[in-house]
Amino acid sequence: MGTKKKIGHIEKFLKRADKAIEEGIKKADEILDDAVEFGGLATNQAKKASKELRQKAEAEGKSLKMKGIAKFNEGVSAAKKITANTEEDLRALEKLAELKKSGVITDKEFKEKKKKILDRI
Repeated sequence: MGTKKKIGHIEKFLKRADKAIEEGIKKADEILDDAVEFGGLATNQAKKASKELRQKAEAEGKSLKMKGIAKFNEGVSAAKKITANTEEDLRALEKLAELKKSGVITDKEFKEKKKKILDRI
């Protein structure tokens, strides 16, 4: 009879061990399910944040491009204006030379006007 008691204790112990293992597996499965769910939520949040950042970056890029184009156009306009003014100053010098040649202005007046015009160029 001593052997029967030992077998009964071993069987009870093994049943309790099996039950504990099953409970552990069940808890591990629940934790894994929660982790997968939280991972999905985190992924969705990351996608949303990424999309928002991409949209902001694209908008900022467009804004910078427009500002760059505007500055470029300002530079072109300024260059055209300077060129136009230079051409006008050169025509004025030619007219001054004609006036000097025809005796309408003196050599001194010509030199003074010529210096003012050349200083602007």
